Amino acid sequence: MKTAITEMFGIRHPIIQGGMYYVGFAELASAVSNAGGLGIITGLTQKTPELLAGEIARCRAMTDKPFGVNLTFLPSFTAPPYPEYIAAIVEGGVKIVETAGRSPEQYMPALKAAGIKVIHKCTSVRHSLKAERIGCDAVSVDGFECGGHPGEDDIPNMILLPRAADALKIPFVASGGMADARSLVAALALGAAGMNMGTRFMATKEAPVHQNVKEAIVAASELDTRLIMRALRNTERVLKNAAVEKLVGIEREKGVSLTVADIHDQVGGVYPRIMLNGEMDAGAWSCGMVVGLIHDIPTVAELIDRIMREAEQLIRHRLAGLLGRDESPAMARA
Repeated sequence: MKTAITEMFGIRHPIIQGGMYYVGFAELASAVSNAGGLGIITGLTQKTPELLAGEIARCRAMTDKPFGVNLTFLPSFTAPPYPEYIAAIVEGGVKIVETAGRSPEQYMPALKAAGIKVIHKCTSVRHSLKAERIGCDAVSVDGFECGGHPGEDDIPNMILLPRAADALKIPFVASGGMADARSLVAALALGAAGMNMGTRFMATKEAPVHQNVKEAIVAASELDTRLIMRALRNTERVLKNAAVEKLVGIEREKGVSLTVADIHDQVGGVYPRIMLNGEMDAGAWSCGMVVGLIHDIPTVAELIDRIMREAEQLIRHRLAGLLGRDESPAMARA
């Protein structure tokens, strides 16, 4: 399948693995790229630029296909050494960067000077247009369904994607609620040039997370996520667990007076304990509503092959079949 995204990134299938904290290691990124998608290493999971350089080298040894690096731009008072991270990306020969969080505008000159294609994650049309104006090559449009931070507008993809298609000149991929062939075909119909999957890729054999995490995703339904930190305007969608229920109770009690310190134990430094050690009640971790569509733990190649095979069947047979036979006079004379 050829789209603007496959052509831009030099990949076979219009499927991107989003950057995920303590998930986007070389093992998963290389598996996605080898299967024809675009794998992404999560830059800030690597605590130093030197460690990121090592992870890029590890991934390079596992695949000869294109892969990218995610850089999430945090507030200035907690900012990592981004120029050094970018230098590691450039020196590692990576030509695709997924940016997220704050605007990447400050770092665009360095990225573009190195010939890097930039795809920025956005939760609104206005932010997508800003990304286009500052020179991003593509955007990942994240609907309200997504795991992690869905923004504060609460616009689901059935509205957000066609709005993006109407407004943008650069290509975009759909993110949030993406899990299977139906997701891909729907995204294409709504104007996207591909899809970005996060939670779905966590439930694969190559995902370097604890088996408890994978089984929790398969066991969950679309009713099992919670929105936290709304009072802080830092809304995050997470999977329900004991720590999250405690956090929600604190939020209810504190109301508008809530501070980050009030919920530090539930959100601070919990990812290694959950993702690596499988302590499922250790704290809050990002997870999308798409868990309701995830019922197995295939290999990455099995998942992507299944998506592409079923997408072709949907397009060629089910959708084309809905049109019926054209009985117009012009067709009758043909």
